[in-house]
Amino acid sequence: MLRILAVISFLISFSQQTQSDSYTRYELLDPASQRFRIIYDVSATTAGATYYWNTLRKGSEHEINEVIDLFSGEKLEWEIVSGTGAMAKGKKFGSDDIDYLQITLARPVPEDGESRIRIDKTYKDPASYYAEGDFIVFDRSLGIRRNAVVLPKGFELTEVNYPSQVNMERDGRIVASFMNDGTGAVPYKIRARRILSRTPRKAIDSSPWADYQPTPQGRDKSKARLDYVLNQRAFQDREIVYFLQQPETNSFRLYHDYTEKRIGVDKYINIVRKGSKASDPSAMILDTGEKLKVETLRGNEIRTKGIEIENLEEDTEIVVIWFDPVKEGATTRLRIEETYTDPNRYLLFNNELVWDRSFGRNRNTVVLPEGWYLTVNSIPAKIRLTEEGKVQLDYVNPRPDNIDVFIRGRRR
Repeated sequence: MLRILAVISFLISFSQQTQSDSYTRYELLDPASQRFRIIYDVSATTAGATYYWNTLRKGSEHEINEVIDLFSGEKLEWEIVSGTGAMAKGKKFGSDDIDYLQITLARPVPEDGESRIRIDKTYKDPASYYAEGDFIVFDRSLGIRRNAVVLPKGFELTEVNYPSQVNMERDGRIVASFMNDGTGAVPYKIRARRILSRTPRKAIDSSPWADYQPTPQGRDKSKARLDYVLNQRAFQDREIVYFLQQPETNSFRLYHDYTEKRIGVDKYINIVRKGSKASDPSAMILDTGEKLKVETLRGNEIRTKGIEIENLEEDTEIVVIWFDPVKEGATTRLRIEETYTDPNRYLLFNNELVWDRSFGRNRNTVVLPEGWYLTVNSIPAKIRLTEEGKVQLDYVNPRPDNIDVFIRGRRR
């Protein structure tokens, strides 16, 4: 009887798979093959889950290359199962005419944490990737919010139907990337053609910026950003959520998720903005649930710890999170929480809540305090109610610049 109850509890606890931070990179292969490689990064967030299921799109021939645990860099075990097979392991819904990639996670998903995985697979799908005269076409409905499509080497981009960043990678391939700030899938369509050039093939097979070193003379002759390097906005995985306290306090609680990828790095430093005060900081490794050592340091304390900060002054304040050095092939995802007090950016004025703050990350969320409704919002956002009935605003900024968010609200 106890065994039956344990099985029932297992199925209930894992019945609804949840995930976050999804990013997909489509690398178009030889057009004649109608194949493309998919590199899919996703975080499983169902607390206690030991499996993750990735639906393999119907109508495509699929080949699984490997699955990696991004925290450790180690390969994970996987198998392709039917809907019945998936449900036998705890998946709530499954169809036997669809294949599922069933992945055994490296560790159970921690409470309030996540298990980050990378799925590397190859599809053959003539309906999505095909030739059209002298052009190649990638035409596919993309439900993931952050995506990139990489053209085969030697092809130029001639058309894309959704606002996208474009960049040439170091190997000469051109990539178009975008962030979907809506609620539905994007019917994404790309057209490209082979580069026709009189220059030697070698000249168009590598990025012209790969070995570029700007000179002072070049800077003097032009006001253009000659050494500008584009960072793909869609790939950036930082996100931050602000929980506004009652405006009389000028305070807001926030959590900030960040992935450290640099080998050997053993700390994260958050420089507190001038005019703000940070309190009650805490941090954890989302991959394992481990609580981390956190210190708040000011002025000379920063020097004593041997931490280098540009323009260090006596009133400079930082929050330092310590963790084990990142190993080669591994990454560490942190969740940093703290309370900020900033009367210059968050206050009560004429009985109205006022929030005026610049956001640099591509994904930001603001939750109004209990008992307040929204009257003004300057930057377009998705708006909904939380489970507690608070107003939540979600901002997606696909541009490589800051947005100045201005909010006003009134008491109900």
